[in-house]
Amino acid sequence: MQLSEQEIIRREKLNTLRGLGINPYPADLFPVDATSKQVKENYEEGKKVVLAGRVMSTRIQGKASFAELQDSEGRIQIYVNRDEICPDEDKTLYNEVFKKLLDLGDFIGIEGTLFTTQVGEKSVRVTNLTLLSKTLRPLPLPKTDTEGNIHDAFVDPELRYRMRYVDLVVNPKVKEVFVKRTKLFTAMRNFFNTAGYLEVETPILQAIPGGAAARPFISHHNALDIPLYMRIANELYLKRLIVGGFDGVYEFSKNFRNEGMDRTHNPEFTAMEIYVAYKDYNWMMEFTENLLEHCANEVNGTTDATFGEHKVSFKAPYARVTMTDAIKNFTGFDITGKSEKELFDAARSMGIAVDETMGKGKLIDEIFGEKCEGNFIQPTFITDYPKEMSPLCKEHRDNPELTERFELMVCGKEIANAYSELNDPIDQRARFENQMALAAKGDDEANGIIDEDFLRALEYGMPPTSGLGIGMDRLIMFLTNNQSIQEVLFFPQMRPEKKQVELSEEEKMIVDLLAKNENAMDLAELKTKADLSGKKWDAAMKGLAKHNMTSVRVEGESKIVELKS
Repeated sequence: MQLSEQEIIRREKLNTLRGLGINPYPADLFPVDATSKQVKENYEEGKKVVLAGRVMSTRIQGKASFAELQDSEGRIQIYVNRDEICPDEDKTLYNEVFKKLLDLGDFIGIEGTLFTTQVGEKSVRVTNLTLLSKTLRPLPLPKTDTEGNIHDAFVDPELRYRMRYVDLVVNPKVKEVFVKRTKLFTAMRNFFNTAGYLEVETPILQAIPGGAAARPFISHHNALDIPLYMRIANELYLKRLIVGGFDGVYEFSKNFRNEGMDRTHNPEFTAMEIYVAYKDYNWMMEFTENLLEHCANEVNGTTDATFGEHKVSFKAPYARVTMTDAIKNFTGFDITGKSEKELFDAARSMGIAVDETMGKGKLIDEIFGEKCEGNFIQPTFITDYPKEMSPLCKEHRDNPELTERFELMVCGKEIANAYSELNDPIDQRARFENQMALAAKGDDEANGIIDEDFLRALEYGMPPTSGLGIGMDRLIMFLTNNQSIQEVLFFPQMRPEKKQVELSEEEKMIVDLLAKNENAMDLAELKTKADLSGKKWDAAMKGLAKHNMTSVRVEGESKIVELKS
């Protein structure tokens, strides 16, 4: 492992501390009794406090110094006087440990009394100082100049997501997003519990991936010798519980879909699904808008939110627009009664990329997604979806071609999906068989497996039920004004980190020669210019090929060595 100069110095300091008899990683409990926020909010001059946190800045001034301590709730200034923390003749703790061996980012514990400086800053006068943990890597601390400009800020998205632990330390506003995320879950949970519904847990590993149209992650159970699928949705299991006699159940579920990644999709995400017996989608619409109004208030203290350039109000009630009317309004095309070919031709004429594997439902979904979805900024319920789009949804009471379904759109994105749930087992079987036909046709998102156990459960009888699913990650994006889902996940999925390749001197020479010649040279010319012995030349070329840094192509009688980008 190659260490930077600062990392080497910190390790030397670590050894020095141990040489002084100081354990840089003590196991003892440290009796913290306050936080920086509590100190400032409940300030009492002269009060004794015990705090702990990271040293984030220091101002060494001879025998007295100031430093800034950061804990979980903010920062506070501390004053360290040599003779107060070292009342005896031995001044090592101040002169050596504090002044020379302590680095920014180190964890310390302090005991002291509260006082106000001459400039009016609430501070802690330290009487005792303990090193709690030595950091071996320097934090990428931003610096603010006299004009207020920030330099060396830790803002590169890939580094921030990959090293969230650093991001949280040096960018305090990031922590606020995740505090609000927890507030959202708490608010939603309290709303459901107050209504009398039960929080439950259902399997993540499932024998059949059901409840949604999505590609699953596949695993294998060795003891049973069967494939298992990571959950794509928890719908079918929650409905089994309604069959079992619960009037209302909900779950915050981790779901996994083996699909693309972008600013609104992560392969692992959190959904909330709730099912309530004896209700329909009209009731659920009202329930949803009241739920989101409550959540917005609890998270932000207001029903208004900003998302990019848009001002959004989560105050109920929300507009209601049918799927048919939405498409008609924005395209002029009426999907009512249209055949699969008519829908296919219409989509093509609108410039939408469609193919022969798509059934009616998928074609309508593509038209809506491309031409309509982005126009709904304020919370809007899109209702009454064509039957082909909703294999688990009850047929519309007034139109057998439609279903009793709604999706909630905000800022052009879907954040909630709800049904009057299909509880006719014969109709449900037919819908599943239609999905199998689509899968056989080539639709890789259609579920090509019939869940016989779920059908059996329906045959035992499920009461009229309405269900709702909410994408929690997307919802918190809107409530915190974050355009990327990666900003609201502690640890979003990332591409593998590229390993630094250590090259020999001979390999470096060949790379330099190629780079100076537009990344390509005749093999014979390259060998001549490198001027290496046969053994070193062979070793260097084999090494570069092994690192996948070079390739050789034949042009007539010549061989060309290329440096890969």
